[in-house]
Amino acid sequence: MGTTTRRTMILVAAGALGLGGVAVAAPALAGAGPFDRPAATASPGYAWGDGMGQGARNGAAGPMGSGAMGRDGRCAGLSITAQQGTLTDAQKGVLAAMAQEEKLAHDLYAAFGTTYDLAVFDHIADSETQHLNTVRILLQRYDVADPTAGTTDGKFSDPAVQAAYDKLLAEGNASQPAALGVGKKVEQTDIADLRTALTGLSAPDVTQVYTSLLAASERHLAAFTRWS
Repeated sequence: MGTTTRRTMILVAAGALGLGGVAVAAPALAGAGPFDRPAATASPGYAWGDGMGQGARNGAAGPMGSGAMGRDGRCAGLSITAQQGTLTDAQKGVLAAMAQEEKLAHDLYAAFGTTYDLAVFDHIADSETQHLNTVRILLQRYDVADPTAGTTDGKFSDPAVQAAYDKLLAEGNASQPAALGVGKKVEQTDIADLRTALTGLSAPDVTQVYTSLLAASERHLAAFTRWS
C-alpha cells in the first residue's frame, strides 16, 4: 500500500449521523471523513449534479454535473477550467479519500437502481461516474494515487470502506424508503464535509470542483427529500 493510500485509510467508528453504527474517518485529518462531521481539518465529500423531478424510471439516464438542469434531471457534466495550485499533504489525502467516497455513492445508487423502480437512483449514479472522473483528473494533476483504480462495483480496496458500503447497502435494501433515507444521509454528510474541505483551500481547480460538488449535493438532498 502506497504512502497516500495509507494516509487516507478509512476507519470505521460508531454512531455518526445515525448510520446504524457506521462512520468513516480519515485518521490523517483528525477524525474527518464522509460519515463523520469533521472536528477541525478539511474532510472530503462526494456529490452529484442537479436534482430530478418525481416519476418512475424511464430508461437510461444521461450524464449529470453541476451545470444547467434539464426537465428530466439531466445536466451537463462538470469541467475544470481553473488553474492548478498547491495542495498540502493533508489536502492530498482528502482528495484521495474523495475518490473512494464518490465510488461508494455511485455503487450504492447503482445497486438501489436495480432494486427499486425510481429514476433518481439511475440518474444520480450516472452523475457519480462523471464526478469520479473529475476527481481522477485532480488526482493525476497532483500526483496522488487513485485508491479506486482497478475496482469493480461494490468492491473497495480498503476493508473499512467495504464495511461501510456493505452496511449502507443492507440498510437501503430493507425497503425503498430506507434506500432514499440512505441517499439523504449521504448527501447531508457530503454537504458538511465539503464545506469544511473548502476551508483553507487555495488551489483554484480543487476549489472549483469542491464548490460545484457542494452545490450539486445540496440539490440532490432536495431531490431525495422530494422522492421520500
